[in-house]
Amino acid sequence: LLILFPQQSGLYEYKIFGGLADCPPKLCADVYMDLDFRKQWDQYVKELYEKTYDGEKVIYWEVKYPFPLSNRDYVYIRECREMDVDGRKIWVVLAQSVSVPQCPEKPGIIRVKSYKQSLVIESDGKTGSKVYMYYFDNPGGMIPSWLVNWAAKSGVPTFLKDMQKACHNYSKST
Repeated sequence: LLILFPQQSGLYEYKIFGGLADCPPKLCADVYMDLDFRKQWDQYVKELYEKTYDGEKVIYWEVKYPFPLSNRDYVYIRECREMDVDGRKIWVVLAQSVSVPQCPEKPGIIRVKSYKQSLVIESDGKTGSKVYMYYFDNPGGMIPSWLVNWAAKSGVPTFLKDMQKACHNYSKST
């Protein structure tokens, strides 16, 4: 289930509630945090790596956009915490864009300067996980409504399916 909230700015924030059957929460968190593995299963990744600048781990991520739109890139920090809430184990991933002088903008790629994401994963009480995600970014430039509609109807559900498949393959590859 995906809910779109248009902001006064005309931008959207996404709130996603979903389930990943047969993917325990720790596995989901591990798969989500593994950047090298993500390059194998996420078809929209053009470039993705983590570097340390001034003692802080920073992630660079370039996302493929459909022709004729320019690709977007992100520079962000993130953190994953395993929490205990009244005996329930919950994994929380927080990510936010940062400005790093050592990661200048590249010609032909639009830098997403405003990006925020929260991901919460917990057991569904069986062998799978319940997932909640809040996501906001300002993709810059003119984003056609067909792309927004595609993201809502196809992109996000496909991402969840791909992630589920990735979880099943991850246990084999590790």
